[in-house]
Amino acid sequence: MKILIDFFPLFLFFLAFKLTGIYVATAVAIAAAVLQVAWYRYRQGRFEAMYLIQLAIIGVFGGLTLALHNDTFIRWKPTILYWTFAAVFLGSQIAGRRTAAEHLLDKQISMPANMWKIYNLSWALFFLIMGGLNLYFAFFYDLQYSNAVRLEAWVNIKVWGSLGLTFVFAAGQALFLSRYLDRPQTQTEPQKEEQ
Repeated sequence: MKILIDFFPLFLFFLAFKLTGIYVATAVAIAAAVLQVAWYRYRQGRFEAMYLIQLAIIGVFGGLTLALHNDTFIRWKPTILYWTFAAVFLGSQIAGRRTAAEHLLDKQISMPANMWKIYNLSWALFFLIMGGLNLYFAFFYDLQYSNAVRLEAWVNIKVWGSLGLTFVFAAGQALFLSRYLDRPQTQTEPQKEEQ
């Protein structure tokens, strides 16, 4: 269920773009991000930091897109979001006592500190690469075509390409983490019968 909530604004953005265009899709994405934050708050009784960051970034870059009627800002939004997450993960790696990944998963997984650092760094690098890929497809891909054709390609790649890469990367990370999942303790010594 959480994965549906995670990608709710992205799917609505894609659908609205296909039906109406970039400006309505941007407004829909902003509204969906507000709903996402509100829904999570209602269901969990607290705010999710990731959703608040996404809302702030879509609010600023989507707002600029709508106010200035310029799709350049919304094209920058995924890169800014990815690089913000990369900065959080890298910052925790450098300055924190615990990594960002450890803060997110330490209740479910028990790993040595060096493994947390490797896992955390891999996510930081993934976010850096994803931000770079977004810049390429948003501004430098198929320059011989019109802006409308390139915008269409960017939206398709942004939605389906980023989803695919994220799922493949997350699956690899799940394999890495599988050996560290907390499992119920098995009883190794038979209980002594009371006499």
